[in-house]
Amino acid sequence: MPNSNKRGFMNRHVWLVYVISAVSVAAVTYYQLWLGIIMAILLIISFFYSLQIEQKLFKKQQDYILSLSHRIEKVAEVALLKMPIGIILYDEKLKIEWTNPYMNKFAEEDSLVGTPLHRLSEKLDQMMHENKTEGWVRLGDYEFEVTINLEEHLLYLFDRTEQYALQKSYEEDQTVMAIIFLDNYEEITQNMDDTVKSMLNSKVTSLLNNWSNDYGIYLKRTSQDRFLAVATKKILQQLEGTKFEILDKVRELEIEHKLKNPITLSIGVGYGDLGLQPIGELAQSGLDLALGRGGDQVVIKDDQGKVRFYGGKTSPMEKRTRVRARVISHALTELVRASDKVIIMGHRSPDMDSLGSSIGILNIARANDVQGYIVFDEDDNITGVQRIIEALTKEESLWRQFISSEEAEDLITPRSLIVVVDTHKPSMVASESLLYKSEYKVIIDHHRRGEDFIENPTLVYMEPYASSTAELVTELLEYQPSKIKLKMLEATALLAGIIVDTKSFTLRTGSRTFDAASYLRSKGADTVLVQRFMKEDLDVYVKRSKLIEKTYFYRDSIAITKSDSEEIFDQVIIAQAADTLLTMSGVIASFVISPLASGKIGVSARSLGDVNVQIIMEKMNGGGHLTNAATQISDTTTEETEALLKDLLDEYFEGRD
Repeated sequence: MPNSNKRGFMNRHVWLVYVISAVSVAAVTYYQLWLGIIMAILLIISFFYSLQIEQKLFKKQQDYILSLSHRIEKVAEVALLKMPIGIILYDEKLKIEWTNPYMNKFAEEDSLVGTPLHRLSEKLDQMMHENKTEGWVRLGDYEFEVTINLEEHLLYLFDRTEQYALQKSYEEDQTVMAIIFLDNYEEITQNMDDTVKSMLNSKVTSLLNNWSNDYGIYLKRTSQDRFLAVATKKILQQLEGTKFEILDKVRELEIEHKLKNPITLSIGVGYGDLGLQPIGELAQSGLDLALGRGGDQVVIKDDQGKVRFYGGKTSPMEKRTRVRARVISHALTELVRASDKVIIMGHRSPDMDSLGSSIGILNIARANDVQGYIVFDEDDNITGVQRIIEALTKEESLWRQFISSEEAEDLITPRSLIVVVDTHKPSMVASESLLYKSEYKVIIDHHRRGEDFIENPTLVYMEPYASSTAELVTELLEYQPSKIKLKMLEATALLAGIIVDTKSFTLRTGSRTFDAASYLRSKGADTVLVQRFMKEDLDVYVKRSKLIEKTYFYRDSIAITKSDSEEIFDQVIIAQAADTLLTMSGVIASFVISPLASGKIGVSARSLGDVNVQIIMEKMNGGGHLTNAATQISDTTTEETEALLKDLLDEYFEGRD
């Protein structure tokens, strides 16, 4: 101890002084006896007095050290046993060996000793298995910040309930802005008299006002078909808990005047730790996305770029007009004429719709005397298009305009026009790198718009109400200024795209679909040839049958089939199996899961409209339509995909109920 060392240091000096003094006294005594004796007596008295003083100082220091040690032990005891900090010592099997008294309030009995950690908190147990050293845990009404000493098997729990409550209050009070749009207000009220229109307005406004009052939302009507709503994040969480039931209430609205189509809402929501202007821009962007996906849904965007969807349970109704088709056709003509060449791309692993619509755009380029090319990978063929590819290769003048992505890279210039058909996702186009070679891009697609979208397109023609992209392109062909001279094979390819996507005119078919088919038939489209293109080999039929053989029912009416992990099917067979299952009695939706040659797990989903398979597939990073959707998932197994699908189906039906 420091004081002991100090005492030893003083003794050495004292003894040195007394030794020198004794030598001096001895010398004096030798010459002056009486003086030496007197000095010796004084030296002895001084020695014993110094010794007594030193002993008193040493005892005082010892008492101080003992007192300080006792106080330190007392403080340690108070810190360990009395302070509002939880301390837990656990063993190798994650059972509690000891806790300080503070933790006893969380014990079901008198003590937590012997209790497994997972019984105290599942999250705490999970943190231990993940070797985390810090995190947050809720015990009863308390929120704790946890620090874990893995080497010593110690847990320290710091009460942060007030801090958590303050942070939660801050987050819940964040501003949320929403733009509410009546999707088809103009179409519905176009031929209404003023009395009925006023009644409709009154009912819609009353319904929305009651809804906003119930949740404490500020609502302001800014035009006949648009409202502005301001709320907080806490209110938004409550609305998400109801799956935005206001969509269903508005859709079910009834008035005396018989409506041809129900009125629907689209809502764009923006929120985050931002200013009011950026939040408003997020809300508008969300509304644009909702409308691009067909309306009747809510799109929520936050400051982190995350997007959530609600609604979209109804089949989109035909809202596009021939006027819009004519305007788009003329705009496309101007872009084609201003370019030096047209590069056309569908999606990877092209189907009939992608190929047919690409050939249609090629004819628009030809009609305007601009050279057009279709980007095509001969090694990326799927079973369903092999016969039409064989037919195209025999048309030498047409086939020479099919080029590889490498050839397209050499041909493209900044003045070239890129036309993307049957997809709007950059990750799905035949060659994503080409998108960055030119500023001029056109998107023509019939799928509902997803979060992933090609940046800065010059022209967008997205109609989720159309049966197929081939239908949209056929309408654009009709409005071209020059007379289009479609060859029989080209017209047949477009018609094949429509027939395949509508399942022979049984799904997503409107009056405009038949108009487009009629136009193509007048241009020489051969329906018999379409059937030849759609024929399948016997071995493909047998493979599909084996896949269907594994089908079982989930939630009574959902057909699910999953191939074995070593069995690989292509996307077409999976899609065909899903289509076949949908024709079975009692099936309202079908899902087929199988490994693909790419190493991913493919899922094809189909429904008759009662189940929105698009929403389910989007949560698995896919997309499509209400009745027809799919996805491909990396780094997973068929079993994990099956489990995820069941969880999403449960969430979907419980939310709808």
